[in-house]
Amino acid sequence: MEMQEIIAEVRSFDGVLVVAPEAGSDFPELSWGDAYFYHAPDGRMPERTQPYGTIITKDYPDDMSSALDAPGRFRVNIHVGRERADSIIAAGSLTGGDTDPTAVDVFRPHPLYGTAGWVCVIDPAEATAGAVLALLREAHEAARARTGRRER
Repeated sequence: MEMQEIIAEVRSFDGVLVVAPEAGSDFPELSWGDAYFYHAPDGRMPERTQPYGTIITKDYPDDMSSALDAPGRFRVNIHVGRERADSIIAAGSLTGGDTDPTAVDVFRPHPLYGTAGWVCVIDPAEATAGAVLALLREAHEAARARTGRRER
């Protein structure tokens, strides 16, 4: 599955804001080429809300374990909650999930935010693509529910 396919699917969600910094934009250069997913029905980036999903295309100084600097590699990161993350990772380990942090098409805890309920997949393909899209939709719906609670 290509990064642009994932972004196109997420763009179809009601009330989504996809922030995709490009070269020369006002965003930090390190973020150029990445994508950040928010529930923001007004179309403005929330000031006090983290994205519910991201796509990262390169290693960051504090996060190099996925070897994302290789051409064409990317990692999808999704906030699913601690309990759900534990079950996704446990299910992967029962089916022979790979422990290599650079392995592709395998769910694993996010290298920095796994304990906060984030999972990730490098280069989703046949084994994970459908689940990645479903989890992004679920994360979007959870973000929508949080927005609704804040507004009440």
